[in-house]
This record gives sequence, C-alpha cells and structure tokens, in this order.
Amino acid sequence: VSCQVKRHYSFLPVRSSLLFFMFTVIDDVKSLRAVVNPDISKIRNIGIMAHIDAGKTTTTERMLYYSGYTRALGDVDDGDTVTDFMAQERERGITIQSAAVTFDWKSHRINLIDTPGHVDFTLEVERALRVLDGAVAVFDASAGVEAQTLTVWRQAEKHHVPCVLTQQFNRIQLIFPIRQKLKANPVLLQIPLGSGKNFTGVVDLLTNQKLTWQQRSMGDDGRVFESKPLDQSDDPELLQEVSEARAALIEQVADLDDEFAELLLTDFSDNFDAVPSVKLQEAVRRVTLARKGVPVLCGSSLRNKGVQPLLDAIVAYLPAPSERRWYKDDLCALAFKVLHDKQRGPLVFLRIYSGTLKPQTAVHNINRNNTERMSRLLVPFADQHVEIPSMTAGNIALTVGLKQTVTGDTIVSSKASAAAAARRAQDDSGMGKKRGEHAAVVLSGVEVPDPVFFCTIEPPTMAKQADLENALNCLQREDPSLKVRVDPDSGQTVLCGMGELHIEIIHDRIRREYGIETHLGPLQVAYRETILHEASATDTLDRTIGERRHIVTVELSVRPVDISSTTDSCKSAFTEEDGEQLSQEIKDAVENGVQSSYLQGPLLGYPLQGVSTLIQSVNTEPGTSPAMVSACVSRCMLKALRLAGGQVLEPVMSLEVTVEEEHLSSVLGDLAQRRGTVRDIQSRHDNKVLLATVPLAEMMGYSTILRTLTSGNATFSLELDTYEAMNPQDQNTLLKRMAVL
Repeated sequence: VSCQVKRHYSFLPVRSSLLFFMFTVIDDVKSLRAVVNPDISKIRNIGIMAHIDAGKTTTTERMLYYSGYTRALGDVDDGDTVTDFMAQERERGITIQSAAVTFDWKSHRINLIDTPGHVDFTLEVERALRVLDGAVAVFDASAGVEAQTLTVWRQAEKHHVPCVLTQQFNRIQLIFPIRQKLKANPVLLQIPLGSGKNFTGVVDLLTNQKLTWQQRSMGDDGRVFESKPLDQSDDPELLQEVSEARAALIEQVADLDDEFAELLLTDFSDNFDAVPSVKLQEAVRRVTLARKGVPVLCGSSLRNKGVQPLLDAIVAYLPAPSERRWYKDDLCALAFKVLHDKQRGPLVFLRIYSGTLKPQTAVHNINRNNTERMSRLLVPFADQHVEIPSMTAGNIALTVGLKQTVTGDTIVSSKASAAAAARRAQDDSGMGKKRGEHAAVVLSGVEVPDPVFFCTIEPPTMAKQADLENALNCLQREDPSLKVRVDPDSGQTVLCGMGELHIEIIHDRIRREYGIETHLGPLQVAYRETILHEASATDTLDRTIGERRHIVTVELSVRPVDISSTTDSCKSAFTEEDGEQLSQEIKDAVENGVQSSYLQGPLLGYPLQGVSTLIQSVNTEPGTSPAMVSACVSRCMLKALRLAGGQVLEPVMSLEVTVEEEHLSSVLGDLAQRRGTVRDIQSRHDNKVLLATVPLAEMMGYSTILRTLTSGNATFSLELDTYEAMNPQDQNTLLKRMAVL
C-alpha cells in the first residue's frame, strides 16, 4: 500500500495485483505513450478556471483518475495532487502556476490546463485562455459568484472562449447570480438529487437518466455509479420537477437556436418532449459554440460525484481546435509559457495551430527573427513528461532546445513559410505589399498586466550578484508579470510584481531553486502620474559628433485625458501636415522619444497615465540621426510635462470580505481607517459579504490584521479597480517621504 501512495501516477502499465481482489475497479494505469492521437475534431483544449479554493485542482485530479492516468486520488490538503507540484503550492494548498496535463476520454484527446485562482497570478489564466478553445468554470454554490470568478470570466469573454459551468451541490443559488453578475445565459442540463451532505447524484435533463453515486464506504472513489432511466416508480415530486425543467430547457434552447426551433415546429409540434436527446444535444452544442448560452452541470468533485458527466459535457459541447488557414499545412505555433529545468534547460509550451512539430528540426521565430533547433518534443503531464516523435495541429506540446523563445512568440517552419503566409493574408484582405508585412502572420501574443507592488532585492554578498541576475532573468522569462529594473540613482535591483504573495513566492523560489538567500526591502506601491493642464514646449538640439552636425527642432503639446482605465492610456499623434512630410524613420524616432518620456513622470519618476501628446512640428537638417531626434523629443516632452503640472495617481482596489456577522463591525471600523469606501453589504447564508474600494497602499499586511480581527473566520480577495488622483495632503506626504529616501 505504501508503494501505491508514494507516487500515484505512472507512465508504464503497472498491474495492481495486490489490491485487485479488494477493489475490482482498480486497473492498469495508462501510459502517456498510449494516449489517443485522433483527428483534430476529437481534440479538446480546455482550461479549469475559478476563484481560489473553488475546487479546480480537485476536479482536475478526479478527471485524471477516472480517465485512468493516475493510480490514486490526490488531495490538495495532503499536498499530493498531480498539477500542484511546486513546493510552495503543496505547502500553501493553492495553485500558483498553471500546469498542463494530457489524457483521453471516450476516444477524445483532452489537453487540460489547471489555472490558479489567486489574483496575484491572473497572468497564468490570461496566457492559458489565449491558447485554449474552451473552459470549465468551477463554482462553489455556497459562496456564489466570487470576485476572482468575475475576473477569469471576463478573461474568457475577451478571448471568446466557450465555457461549461459546474457547480457544487445546489443549482438554485447560482442561476440568478450567473445571469446578474456574469451577464451569461445559463442553460441548466442537470438537476441535483439531494443537496449538501445528502447529494447523491443528478438527473440528466437531455436523456432523463438518473445518475447516482452510492458511497458504500469512506474510501469509495466514485469511479462506479449507477445510470438508469427515470420511471413511474420514482418520487412523483422528482418526476414533476424533471418534467418542468426539461420543458424549460427545450424552450430555452429553441429560443437560442433557430435550427432547433424549426425542428420542433416541423416534426414535434404536437409534443416537444418527444424530441430525441441527440437532437437536443446537438442544439446545445451549437448554442455553446456560438456563446449564446452556457451549459450548467451539478456535482461534487470533493465527494467524487458528477465528474464523469462533466467529462462527457467537455467532449459534447466544447469546441475542437480551430484551424489557421494562412499557413495551410506548414507549421505555425504560439509559445505561451516557459519553464526552466535544471537538466534540460528552458522548456517552452507551444500551442500548434497548423502543421506538425518534430524533434531535431530547425524552426523560425518570427518575433525574434532567428532560427533555433528544437532537440526534443514532449507530452506535458504536470512536472512529468514523455518524449514523443511528433505532434500534430490542435495540440499542446512541450519543447526542449528553444533557448531564445519567450511567451508570445510565433514559431513557424521557416522564413519562406512566413513570407508565403504573409502573401496569402494580403491576398485575402485585398491589400498590396506594405511595410511590415510580417505583422500579418504573427499570432497575437499574451497581454501582460502592469505590476502594482515593488521592492528592492539584494544578494547576501556582491559575489552572488551575478547568480542573482541569472535567477531573475530565468524567473522573468517564466513569468512576464514579474518586472526587474535597476534604480538609476541607487543602483539597486528592484522587483516589481502583482501583489504581496507574488513577490513572496518569487523570493522563496530564489532561495529554494537557486540557493541564494536574498534580502527584500520594504514593499512599496507602484503609483502612476498624470498631468493637470495642457502645455506646449519647443526645443532645439544642435550637436556635432566627429565631422557630423545634428540639428533638430521639435514643437509639441501635451494634455490630460481620461485616467479611469487601469491600462496604459497615453497616446501620441502628429498634425496632419507634419505627418505627411516626415519620413517613416523620423516618425519612428519621434515615437520612441515620446514613449520613453511616458515611462517617467515629472514628479517622482512613476510611469505616466492619461496623457495625450500632439507633435506639431519636427524640423531636421540633412544628416541628423534618428537617435538625436529621439533625444530632442524626450527633452521637449520633459519641458512640456513640467509646465503642465503633475499629479500622483494611486491604485484603488476592489475588496470583497466574507465575514461572520459578529465580526462585521470590527472589519468596517478597520476599513474606515484605511480610507476605504463601502459599496455594499450582502448576505450569504450565515455570513456577510462586504464589498468596498480601498487604496492599495492601505492594504499592506491586511491578511494578518483581518485574521486577528475575526479570529481567523474571514476571507478576502483584492482586484485592481482603477487609478485615482491622490488628495493633496496624501500626495505631499508621499513627496516628502520620497525626498527623504
């Protein structure tokens, strides 16, 4: 038995002969080498997404077990799940980085990515959804639609990813919040049998089948369940509920799908309920793929109930990979994640959109404009992988040997292939050859959010500085949301991250994985700056370098624009007359000068937001270099920004606190001291849910304070809401503090 528990997944068939007579459902563990390689129509690339602790990893663990790829059920609390393999994940019981696994289910190949639910690691969800075709959103029905659930749902909407919802236990509580908060159209496909501890199974409304899991012992793993059609011997109330729910389902699908509505009116006008389940399933699939509705299922992954029907729903309703036509049969893939392995070096995850990937072949990186040799090709399975001879379109692969490739790069077979695809794209769009034609075939990359916290990091001795720089370079390549810069005044290395936990994890990884005991400075908020008024400036640069004289005169104006967005809202433009006269080289030089000025505001050097720049004129003498043009523009920008007056912007967070009613007043009192604004107080069972906005600067160490105030009986989540102008008193205090530093 200890051997079974020690390592619960394997890649070679192992017969469990010792336990076979005790549990007849235990069989050989499947090898990844034997995973099906079907036609592209039978591939599903999906992600599991949800709020933290909603049950994503637990659901993934059950899927692997029921599909036959693990020998035992892992548990998040025990730290032995397949996808949470990092030491930090197992210690904290949360998912920190996304993990990919591959398995098959009923002749379909499923490439699944288990994503984090903590807001500090939202980039992991973003880059997973960028390459996935569908997603499973896991909801805790007792908690409802939580803060991070809204975030990941918006991410799925942005990438147009069809979803299936699975909720734990109770269907009634979630249907209204799904409509209200997610603005989605829930299509209920099952009703639960019982709720809470009495939950025993579901009724499939498409087939009228009753699926029940009878827990005969504490160790029942849920692999075996009973499926039988409803009949007149069943509870009359249940029969009535199923009849009404199925009628509502048929009516809802008919409203959303014209083809199904026509079928009902033509062939089943006398009795809608007589429509075959296969026709109803096809209609639900069309509704899901068109993102007109979201299938909703019930289950309890923690209690091993309802996972197999969820797998069936993934196969039935989520899309197969879409094809990319421009490359036809040539290779085209997107790098969406990089890991560092001590033995193998960089491991690059690729989503293959067309063509076939093979080891020991050279591939061309369009973004880096270089060619690299891929030495090995692997099937991903969390932290254990299996080498394979090839991988076809529609799949997710793990590659060894791509040392220059980073997240967001487009990988093709050759430069000639990229040029041919560019020509096809231009022919399809009716465009002639234009400058930068390669842009037409570069796949859109991954949108990286701006960091909100930063702190200094120092090695124990200067002898370790080079090792620290290497570690930070590797970690930045793995995690694009981690930014590292060197302070120009102090020369110190500065870490910029998405939150306290994010920086804490980076610090811990440097210690564990690279053996460097670093020291972190105080955590500081990443403020931004804007301007108060419109201002204009003119500047002339006249410089002789060697025998060459560079003369350039720039005139421009800056003005404030909307600062409500959390993303970069700085823009620049040329006057119509000047824009037509300038060469593209000079235009690019001007743009470089403007953009570099946006990186440091005039007050404290924080990045600018909400500034619009108009280039009124640029006059250059023949022979003036683009670098001198950029330098003159930067100098002129600084003049204009100082004349326009500066304003510090601080990040304001959306805060959601779930707390027992007896502790609510203490939490409210503490929030008032943090400059917080209460938006709403809702009831959720016996708890209160406090919704508020609060400046990020006031949230340092909040988890410890909240734990003390509530005796550990509260949870909270934070999400960046907007940037707001800091009031004059707080701004003066910040300016004085920064002047001292």
